[in-house]
Amino acid sequence: MLYHLFTWLHQNWHLPGANLFNYITFRASMAVFVSIWIMVFNGEKFIQWLRAKQIGETVRELGLEGQKEKSGTPTMGGILIIASVIIPTLLFANLTNVYVWMLIVVSLWLGGIGFLDDYIKVFRKNKEGLSGRFKIVGQIGVGIFVSAMMYFHPEIKVRDMDQLYIYTLQNGKINDQYHPIKVENSREIIKGKGYEKDGLYYTHDSKTLLTNLPFIKGNNFNYDRLFEWIGVHPKWYFIPFALILIFIITAVSNGANITDGIDGLCAGTSALAGVAIAVLTYVTGNVIFSDYLNILYIPNIGELVIFVSAFIAACAGFLWWNSYPAQIFMGDTGSLALGGIIATLCIIIRKELLMPILCGIFLVENLSVIIQVTYFKYTKRKFGEGRRIFLMSPLHHHFQKKGIHEAKIVARFWIIGILLSLLTIVFLKVR
Repeated sequence: MLYHLFTWLHQNWHLPGANLFNYITFRASMAVFVSIWIMVFNGEKFIQWLRAKQIGETVRELGLEGQKEKSGTPTMGGILIIASVIIPTLLFANLTNVYVWMLIVVSLWLGGIGFLDDYIKVFRKNKEGLSGRFKIVGQIGVGIFVSAMMYFHPEIKVRDMDQLYIYTLQNGKINDQYHPIKVENSREIIKGKGYEKDGLYYTHDSKTLLTNLPFIKGNNFNYDRLFEWIGVHPKWYFIPFALILIFIITAVSNGANITDGIDGLCAGTSALAGVAIAVLTYVTGNVIFSDYLNILYIPNIGELVIFVSAFIAACAGFLWWNSYPAQIFMGDTGSLALGGIIATLCIIIRKELLMPILCGIFLVENLSVIIQVTYFKYTKRKFGEGRRIFLMSPLHHHFQKKGIHEAKIVARFWIIGILLSLLTIVFLKVR
């Protein structure tokens, strides 16, 4: 909102200083400031309000040290996290940008699913919360929304300087697309967005399912090749593409939800992943850096730096209240939204294949539960008695059972998170 206001004031009234709002770095800095202000200076009032309404966490008896003391701690702090992300975004981002609205919808959608889960736990006194199948249905809905936007929305394009596309024109507008053809020295033929000649439009921009593939020279991977190999007709490409994105969003969202088991772990891990995503988003939306790194350039993606900056600040600010000993928990309202936001951001900037590294902590936490449950069921069926690989899953509870203090566990997970974020950025250039 402020972006549009000050842009108008600069263009029509030449207001001194209004031009600052044209700079992404300035607006990202302001988004960080406002997000921190919302979280830190309003957090205590929000916690007091939750206590007054007796909105506290019901802790299961798992035999963990310090667990009983957490019972009654205010929960649903994810509401504050989402507000700290969306309000600065609405104030400082360009609200005509399709990517910004995609992230806002995903944040509210998954936050709403988590809110229902927390509401059932707190007010209905049902420890199980929202049924698992309803959560999955909600996450599938988000996956379908994101994949439909990525596949069909006309403004979502990539620029591949090694691929030349030829379009027909009708009344000055792109009408149809021929099969893309590769042209030698296409970088020299078209250095900018494209040009028109003899009723045709030549460009490097296209609606395509290209994504960045790490470690491989010529590191672009087109999902079309995969779908051709499995024998799907081109008109059905959306279905396998949607299934892939649904899996990614569901896995990361659930991974964040599982990771939110001890004070500060999920918020800190998400903030660290957010820093790496901010760097990747900036270079992906910058013509010079994307060309130097030989990655896809995505027009208009730089606007997401404002959203990501607010996201990092919201997660870091939440640690003011959530670090050990926690004064508030984010609940599923926050954890489901954080995981979904991270997954959607990586999909939008075409870096989803780097997610096993970036979200390594979420992945390991998820796998620890899957391995534990699978092995328990297998041994119970085979030996008549269920056996365990870990003392308790998810993995952070295993270390708690070994007698390691949760603050030390969180600190060590953060260190691993820093290393994973750095590796994600480094691997962008590794071929």
